[in-house]
Amino acid sequence: MFELHPQLAKDGIEVGDLSLSKVLLLNDSQFPWLVLVPRREGIKEIFQLELKDQSTLLEESSAVAEMMADYFKADKMNVAALGNMVPQLHIHHIARYQTDLAWPRPVWGAAPAKPYEEQFLTQRLEQLRQRLSGFGLQYP
Repeated sequence: MFELHPQLAKDGIEVGDLSLSKVLLLNDSQFPWLVLVPRREGIKEIFQLELKDQSTLLEESSAVAEMMADYFKADKMNVAALGNMVPQLHIHHIARYQTDLAWPRPVWGAAPAKPYEEQFLTQRLEQLRQRLSGFGLQYP
């Protein structure tokens, strides 16, 4: 049975579920940052997924990256699956700007996370859910 890694549950806010992946908003208002977590138990690497799931993950990741690039008017989209700290397979999608505090370096460790303020978080979640609903997003 699929369980979200405790660190992902701590750092992320649930946006909803696509056909394969749980979508999380990373709770750092400094960067527009979504994480896709395939709902498959014991998977650490993309190649461990069945071929159908690999294809679905690529489709979901591409859709999320394209939506974010458009919606956030990103200069660049960073998409990465690292897993050095959290072994459960998860794919980061980060909208980057030449003016952001970490540019051009990676965002990891650039500054402590700045959690969303409640009102802005509510708005951000509604906007993301609306934009992802066209891709079949189901949310609580």
